[in-house]
This record gives sequence, C-alpha cells and structure tokens, in this order.
Amino acid sequence: MNEEEYTTGLTEFLGQYVSDHKRELLENVLGQRTRFIAIVLEDIYQSQNASAAIRTCECMGIQDIHIVENSSKYAVNRRVMKGANKWVDLIRYKQARTNNTEECFKMLRSKGYKIVATDPGTSSKSIHELEIDQKIALVMGNELRGLSEFTLNHADLKVHIPMYGFTESMNVSASMAVCLNSLLPKLRSSNIPWQLTEEEKNDIRLRWYKSIIKRSDALERQWRSKR
Repeated sequence: MNEEEYTTGLTEFLGQYVSDHKRELLENVLGQRTRFIAIVLEDIYQSQNASAAIRTCECMGIQDIHIVENSSKYAVNRRVMKGANKWVDLIRYKQARTNNTEECFKMLRSKGYKIVATDPGTSSKSIHELEIDQKIALVMGNELRGLSEFTLNHADLKVHIPMYGFTESMNVSASMAVCLNSLLPKLRSSNIPWQLTEEEKNDIRLRWYKSIIKRSDALERQWRSKR
C-alpha cells in the first residue's frame, strides 16, 4: 500500500466517526484554505501576540505560518489561541547559533514565494498597492524592535499599512488582519489557482480527522491490523 492509498483508506475509515455536520464544515473550510499567501512571524516575544496572530490567520484561511525564533522562543497562550493551532501548519525555525530568518527565507524561496516585509516606513509600497502575481510570504516583526536588519535588507519588497493618526504602528495581530483583508479578497476574486491541491486537501483532512476523533491513534492501529 503506497502513501496515497494509506491516506485515502484511513480517511474513509475515520470518516465513520465524524458527524455529517462536521464533515460538511471541514470540507467548506478546506475549500477556502490557501497556501498562496503564507505568514512569517519573526521573533514575536509575547505569547498572547503570537497566539492572536495565528488565530487571525486561521480565521482568514491561511494554512501555513512560519515562526522564526532567533531571540524569542515561541509559546502558546491557550486562552487567546482557542485551539486555532490545530487547524494550521506551524513551521518553526529555532536552531541555535543559526540565522533562522535566513533559513526560513531559503525554504520559502525554494517553494516560489516572494518575501514581503511589513515596514512602517512610508518609503515602502502601500499594502493596498501590492500586486499578487506570485506566491507571497508576508513577514511580520517583533512588537518592540520591528523586523530584523536581515529581513529589511533581504526581503524582495517592503510594504506598509497607511495610517492617519499619531501612533505609528498596530499590534501584530491587528496589522496582519489589515494586510490579509487587503490581499485575500483580491486573491480569491482572481484567476490564480489559490486553493489547496487535492493532495494537500487529503493530507490536511486526515490530520483534522485525527485531531477531532477521540483515541484516533487506537483506531488507526485497529485499521492497520486489518490491512
């Protein structure tokens, strides 16, 4: 049995333990998920901010969040997260004595992403003017220090959120919501194939089934024993 057959067979088996209502909901959400836009969180040091940002991504249909941990370790604030982390893919970069931002960018570029840094400087392009002509990885920085010098020097493009008050910045989750609310409607109304592939849907569907079914690991062993 190859990997595709394994995934299909196990998904069908576990599907018996998921209600019709939940299956329909999962399929609706899967149909709106995208990896065409990814988010990078660079050294977010407060757990409530990182958790709120991930929750915002999940609500808006973003599947992949890349977490860079050079100086700040990622931590979950469960009260703020509200379980959002089990529905998205968190890719962490946390090697000691390594420029984890550089490693993250290498990986993203190998997958065809344009690195777009959010920079409050008005010399950058407005987020509302950003063209979606290829996959985008939107980089959000530290609450106090902003983005690293490496990111500012090596991003393909910088964007800012237009502001009209005295305060120069918003918190990470609010900034992300503004950016995604600008980009996603343009993406979803375009002719770009922004949805997940069927293979990606199959993989995520199985993981989601496992996350909502009690003792799914025991059920998987039971299914395997009969193959």
